[in-house]
Order: sequence, then C-alpha cells, then structure tokens
Amino acid sequence: MSELVYYDLKRAAKMTPSLPVQVARELGRRIVAGTFEPGTLIDDENGLAERYQVSRVVVRDAVKILVGKGLLDVRRGIGTKVRPRDQWVLWDDDVLAWHITAPPNPNFLKQLMDIRLAFEPKASRWAAERASEQDLADIEAAILQMEADKNSVDKFIIADAHFHKAVLRAAHNEFLSAMEGVIYSALLTSVKITNQDATKNEDSIPYHRDVYLAIKDKDGIKAEQLTERLLKDAADRLHEMYPDEL
Repeated sequence: MSELVYYDLKRAAKMTPSLPVQVARELGRRIVAGTFEPGTLIDDENGLAERYQVSRVVVRDAVKILVGKGLLDVRRGIGTKVRPRDQWVLWDDDVLAWHITAPPNPNFLKQLMDIRLAFEPKASRWAAERASEQDLADIEAAILQMEADKNSVDKFIIADAHFHKAVLRAAHNEFLSAMEGVIYSALLTSVKITNQDATKNEDSIPYHRDVYLAIKDKDGIKAEQLTERLLKDAADRLHEMYPDEL
C-alpha cells in the first residue's frame, strides 16, 4: 500500500513538491522506518547534498521541515540528530503517511487502535443523533463501494476509509473530523498485515452495514456498541499477528 493513497484520501494538492520537500520526504521515510534511529546523527549538509544531488541550501530547507515535524534536532557544533519518537508530531500528515511504507511497528499500530477505540464509537453515537440525509447517503455510498470492491485489497480498504470518514463527519464535530488522518494511517498500515486475503473482505461488510443501520435508525447506543465491536475485531486480528508485542 503506497503512502500516496493517504495523500489522495486527504485530498492533498497534486502539485509537484519542491526539492526541499522531496528531500525531506526521503529523509523522513528513513527516520520513520528506523534507518536513522532516535539519538543518532545523520549526515552533515555536504553528505546529504552529495547523496541527493542537491545544493546545501535545499538540504538546509529540508532539515528545517523535519525539525518542524519534531523528527530532527539541530545543534551547533554537534550536528543534526534524530529526536526520540515521543517528540515527533505524530498527528502530522506526512509523519502518518510515512508509517504506511515503513516496516510494521506493532507498538505504533496499537496506539493508533487505542485512539480509534477511544473516539470512533462515540463518533458513531453522535452521528446517530446528528446525521443529515446527505451524511447517511455518504455512509451508505461507502458501504456500497466496499461491496463493489470486495475482491480488491487496495480498493476495498480505500472504501473502508471513506466509510469511517463519513461517520466522523456525520458526528458534526470539527475536532473529530480533524482526526481522519489517524484513521487513514491505521487502516493503510494495518492492511499490509491483516487484509492480505481479499476473499475475507466480504466478512466485514455486514459489521459496517449494521453500524450504518443503527445510525440511520438514530439508535446512538447501538451504533456506539457496534462500532466498538468492529474496531475490537480489527485489534484482535492485529494481536494474533503480534501476540508478544500487542
């Protein structure tokens, strides 16, 4: 699963990124993947400029981007060091996207699921109380797309992401809507582990439809309970893959 799918779901601008952004993404991917471990120094400006065949000014601007995301720390006389993960801006769209192509990080996946379990069931409850006719149509459209794409791993997970996005937006809470990037990262990262067999996609569709029907019937308690069950099922499948780490 490509991180480009994340940017598509977020409807990021399609313009070609500048050289500093391209270099920042290359470095950022490696930091998130663990190629450069927290606490270690990365190459100096000259080394990075030579590696990526760009000017030192480009490298300097790229490093500033990553400093802003909490991934790097620049100290005069010491160098540029990778910061600890707990200092990263994990809500940043790029940081979330870079986890998609990085090797699976069980602890990161667990934390994503923790956040989803904490907020999405309540979002479904509020959606049952507040959803407009258009909101309901958007949720149902996502389910229909899941059914149409059930034989494709990649297309199915995108439709799945649209379902959860539609439910969040139906809750009419701006803070919840701002969390959609966490959902995309969780879905696109975990799909590499739990959704490798497209024949199993169909099994999850009834769970999603039940959530939709509860929201449509304005049964907030049921919608909350069903969403929690849906997410716990995904969490259980991750636990089966990493029983000693989750």
